[in-house]
Amino acid sequence: MEREYYTDLAASGLRMPIGADLVLREHTDDARIVLDGRRLGQVVAEAARVYATPLAIPLMDLQVEKAQLLAGMGVPEDARDRHHLASCIDDNELAAIEECCVTRPTPRLAANVEAVRYVAEKTDLLPCAMAIGPFSLLTKLLADPISPVYAAGAGLTGADDPDVRMVETALEAGTRVILHSIAAQAEAGAKLCVIAEPASNIVYLSPKQLARGSDVFEQLVMSYNRRIKQDLTERGLDLLFHCCGELTEQMVRGYASLEPAVLSLGSSRVLWEDAALVPKTTVLYGNLPTKRFYSDELPEEDVVALARETAARMRAVGHPHILGSECDVLSVPGREEVIKSKVRAFMGCSLD
Repeated sequence: MEREYYTDLAASGLRMPIGADLVLREHTDDARIVLDGRRLGQVVAEAARVYATPLAIPLMDLQVEKAQLLAGMGVPEDARDRHHLASCIDDNELAAIEECCVTRPTPRLAANVEAVRYVAEKTDLLPCAMAIGPFSLLTKLLADPISPVYAAGAGLTGADDPDVRMVETALEAGTRVILHSIAAQAEAGAKLCVIAEPASNIVYLSPKQLARGSDVFEQLVMSYNRRIKQDLTERGLDLLFHCCGELTEQMVRGYASLEPAVLSLGSSRVLWEDAALVPKTTVLYGNLPTKRFYSDELPEEDVVALARETAARMRAVGHPHILGSECDVLSVPGREEVIKSKVRAFMGCSLD
């Protein structure tokens, strides 16, 4: 799509949550729906209609590519969620992982692809792909990612330290799985790809090391995301880059350098200040504190006040902005109506 498509959406006053999970959990057979591409596509389309957006943004399920990678390594399906790598991924394992992506996609990944196809063929919505970011996938693959990431930030490489080598091989394997996931969703008709990279933040990357000049952020986060961005460009897909973690200005500038059509940031960031770090060709999305919508400590009137302030401040700085959630809005058992009422509040309130 032309970049004006997204800036025009912002100028139109579009506001929306990333709300597919809210709609999915209204169905009693939600566990079966996520394995049925057509029905999953119907849920994604329903969420777009409910929340009045032309963007058919899928579920932000960040286990999909991990499960696909581990399937290629022969890890049983019922063990994949909790499985962590015990050693480096060697060349033979990498080849097996890639072969599995092509010939044996997991049921969840296959359903995601078919959901995109349903949206592309059966609706007038903009079909969107979804994939986890490479660094966030790394943090799911290692039992303790912080120590070797810190060692890499101190200047060690895989030639120096086997744990850093494990980080490097996991990032390479993960990036290839993500690229296969994107390719399949692009073939199904996706026009925009959401890359969800929430772990690339100061929990895992030492701000002190970065301040001292370490290139670990470029080395372990940006270089792999640049590969993904290049692939998206070659396929003609736009990028919606999402990171809801605690970030430094350097990180925000780095994500902006990917030239995403849309940049989604968490509520820890002050969007009207970050606008100075992001080109106006990139729409800023968010960043209402939807992770706290389940709580009575954030009443509906505060949600409305935050929505009005965010919208007013973004108008004042003149940066294209779509008011929305800081992340996907998850349905919390027993709090469903509380959460939905707050979503309806920011969707329906006057922003003047």
